[in-house]
Amino acid sequence: MADEKVLAAQRWANATYSGVAGYTRCAEDGITGWGTMHALTMGLQHELGISPVVASFGPTTLSRLEALGPLHVSWAQNANIARILKHALFCKGYWGGYYDTGEIEPATGDAVDEMKSDMGLPADTTVQARIFRCILNLDAYVRTAGGTDAVRQVQQWLNGHYWQKDAYVVGPCDGHYSRDVQKALMIALQYEIGVPVPNGNFGDGTKAGLRSNPVGQGDSGVLTQLFSAACVFNSPLPGGATAGFTDTFGSELASWVREFQDFSLLERGEGDYGTWCQLLVSMGDASRPVTGSDTRFEITPARARWLTDRDYEVVGRYLYDPPGSTLDKEIKPGELDTIFAAGLKVFPIFQANARTLGDFTTTQGYEHGALAHDLAREYGFNWGTVIYFAVDYDATQAEINSAIVPYFQGVATALKQRGGRYRLGVYGSRNVCANVTERAGAKYSFVSGMSWGFSGNLGYPLPANWSFNQIQELAVTNGTDSFDLDRDAVSGRDRASASVNQPAVQYDGFIAAIEDLYGLAVQYGKGDPDQLVMEFVRHDAYGGPDWVYLIGNLDKDFVAYAEARGMTVPKQFVDPFTGAHLGAEHLLATANGALVVPPGENRRSVNGGDVAGWGGDLITLYADWRGALDAYPDGRDFVNANMANPDAQTSFGDSDFIEDVDGYLIAQACRSNRDIVTAIREHYEGGGGERRFTSFWNSRFTGSADDAGFAASNILTTSESPVDVARTGLLLLRGTVVQPAMLPYSDLERFWLGFLDVLRGRVNGES
Repeated sequence: MADEKVLAAQRWANATYSGVAGYTRCAEDGITGWGTMHALTMGLQHELGISPVVASFGPTTLSRLEALGPLHVSWAQNANIARILKHALFCKGYWGGYYDTGEIEPATGDAVDEMKSDMGLPADTTVQARIFRCILNLDAYVRTAGGTDAVRQVQQWLNGHYWQKDAYVVGPCDGHYSRDVQKALMIALQYEIGVPVPNGNFGDGTKAGLRSNPVGQGDSGVLTQLFSAACVFNSPLPGGATAGFTDTFGSELASWVREFQDFSLLERGEGDYGTWCQLLVSMGDASRPVTGSDTRFEITPARARWLTDRDYEVVGRYLYDPPGSTLDKEIKPGELDTIFAAGLKVFPIFQANARTLGDFTTTQGYEHGALAHDLAREYGFNWGTVIYFAVDYDATQAEINSAIVPYFQGVATALKQRGGRYRLGVYGSRNVCANVTERAGAKYSFVSGMSWGFSGNLGYPLPANWSFNQIQELAVTNGTDSFDLDRDAVSGRDRASASVNQPAVQYDGFIAAIEDLYGLAVQYGKGDPDQLVMEFVRHDAYGGPDWVYLIGNLDKDFVAYAEARGMTVPKQFVDPFTGAHLGAEHLLATANGALVVPPGENRRSVNGGDVAGWGGDLITLYADWRGALDAYPDGRDFVNANMANPDAQTSFGDSDFIEDVDGYLIAQACRSNRDIVTAIREHYEGGGGERRFTSFWNSRFTGSADDAGFAASNILTTSESPVDVARTGLLLLRGTVVQPAMLPYSDLERFWLGFLDVLRGRVNGES
């Protein structure tokens, strides 16, 4: 919304300075932006005798302004400078006084006093040159949406203590940890540890100072306060722990530090050098021991020995080298055997250029996802392997929104439509990884931490799902051989691949693992053991915020309890009835949904439990149809040709359908007082699976085509939560904005009639 005071500033600046050499007119729209602030800055430069003027408040502007001395109430040496000050204050949200007068009046002084207080500075009415610079930028000095009081408290403290230091630039007080705030903290720290020329860079002098200044429990003073500030900026941790801003290293801060060290894979201690580094920069202490690596070079037997001799356990290698590349970086024939024979594991990376904004579109993402899937299958990577798709440049937030996230949504769609064999991973800056994880469903993040100067790494915490953190590049010389290697910290979340071409385990291996897991759930002594088993199996792939919204939280303490006892469950097993490879995670996620949110008495209504199974797959199949309209204008034709067809590549494949049906039936058995082990055994060993579709048809839809049709229509069109919210999210994730309810009824009816055709065909096939 236009502000008349801002509009007046814009009109005045343009009218007064349009003829000045170098001046760029600002938009006259009443909205504060950099164009307006640059216009006022250029006006100030003209008044200070600078020519030509430029859209930047640089050292010349600062020194000329300092030569005038501090501005104060009744100052009237230059009427236009006074007017620029008042206009700028209005644009910052403060009452600047009557801008048509050529002196600084009491109201202007009051505005300056208020702003200084917001900035954390001693409050007075004087305008020093460096304060004028702050008035002419877009930094906010009050907490803005999404900011926290804890961060704002640190911002104000930093400003108040260091604003008169030559290298320090007064920063925002908006409650957001950002690149500028990170640099302000670094400069403050450099002053305290005695770096001769503080500049905010993480250089050798800063590293030496940190090594000489550890902090620990019982310490107090400015260094402790700066350490706690860094802890505040890295809060909250994935478990929710937050640090407080304090000048005393007490037990609460020590507890937070231990949790931070565990999350970051550091040795436990207090405020040692490694912890300082990890708090301040994305690569942390680049010299610390790590067990992971990645490289574009082939791992030969000699290179494998070099790695294992130095305690490396994992190496990342590329699935693809794009046409025209001279890097020759893709995995070579026989290389995986060499890696495994040396006792190393491997994680696959996909990169096709990925160095400019133009490399990222939804269509390219889909094509790359399909290509990566096919290449990974050719190499034999096992079901459940995470493929890391690269963003190999410093993408801004605007670029992430416009291109990077849509690209990864395209990748996710392609992987899903090819049966979900491989999981989506992301390589990039901390900010890229966090955005792609939240908005495109990346399983794990491979962080480009050694690019610590990336804007996407400054002012952002380490993503909660980090699996690898790239911290240092090495040029390796091994006898007559030489190759480049990146050193990676390894969290252990992605266990990487120790083999390829492994078939799905037989059913008996799956049920044996479920029995062991159920025993741990009983031993755990809290909660419903059946539900705990389902939650554990689904937590990796189906444990994100969207699932929390649908069916509630899972017990993370039990997950940790079971993992600490070495519990694993095969991600895939062979269906004893059809030979299909079934995904255990999807199966028990569906069961979990149907257990905690069962269908109501009216089987035509739908709920979050349905979205967790058949309903969610029907929604994504609708998105597939919208993307194939040219070939299939009729929805019924599309569904009959593509749903549950082993030869078709859609998001509702044959295994998906079996998993939806079996998960629902297992949940119903658990609701009928079977424990989950018995329920699974009865289904797969007692013959339940022989008539799975008939049982599902009768139980979920009362054997009625009318009930099934209404339910299918409702899953696509209901406006009731959580189904409507989940549906919108699933469709947007796949790039579909046309909601089913927007279609003519006759068109949508054809689509869900296709669902009935396929379901009834399976039922009749069991008769």
